[in-house]
Amino acid sequence: MSSSCSGNCSSCGESCADRKQESLLAVLNEKSKVKKVIAVVSGKGGVGKSTVTCMLASAMQRLGKRTAILDADITGPSIPKAFGVDECEGATDEGIYPAISKGGVQIMSINLLLDNESDPVLWRGPIIAGAVKQFWTDVIWEDVDYMFVDMPPGTGDVPLTVFQSLPIDGVIIVTSPQDLVSMIVSKAVKMANMMHIPVLGLVENYSYFKCPDCGQKHKIFGDSHLERVAGEYHLPVLAQLLIDPNVAVKCDNGGAEELNVEEIGAAIAAIL
Repeated sequence: MSSSCSGNCSSCGESCADRKQESLLAVLNEKSKVKKVIAVVSGKGGVGKSTVTCMLASAMQRLGKRTAILDADITGPSIPKAFGVDECEGATDEGIYPAISKGGVQIMSINLLLDNESDPVLWRGPIIAGAVKQFWTDVIWEDVDYMFVDMPPGTGDVPLTVFQSLPIDGVIIVTSPQDLVSMIVSKAVKMANMMHIPVLGLVENYSYFKCPDCGQKHKIFGDSHLERVAGEYHLPVLAQLLIDPNVAVKCDNGGAEELNVEEIGAAIAAIL
């Protein structure tokens, strides 16, 4: 820094060591309090990422933590239906109060603002990304210990906006036992690394089906490659979840908080 420096980097073209980097973080609503923000991501769709998000929030809520879900999947929101909520608690000039599940999970999703939950959201990328930021700036999150952000799949506008605009403390990657897992995990890990956000671990969904009659395990989607991929990136495997038709039934009927979350709950509690 030279002796003539005014400290105003916006008006200076020099690239010195003391140059201040402009923060892209969105400002949290002044009435909100959020301690930790965890993004739940995947390199592709259809791996049960939203279900895992529901389980994570429910597990931490059962452990006595105040949890919340920010549904960043604007074009494919499913969190409200899984928890059986359909409207926000209300709104004032100070902001919007999120929906509250039976178990106390605070939820914000675009489906809570639509006249009909089946109405499509026909918005381009920048509008969608702006809506996600507003879920952070315009919603009043009350004393949240852990907020889980349900991300859309891939590495497009919304994931980039979330990583840049929200103070993400860590990422949990959801995948499935297929040959594609290496590529899927690689994309997600590399994006997190580029954004300087730690990856907390991996969750494999649809790992196997356990026969209710004989108890034998069947690997419907083939052998798991997760341990090998986790070893390549030196990441822990947090859980390998079985295929359970009851999960879909409960989520379809608003019973996400009734799911068995012991395995994933113990794993997440150990790293948070």
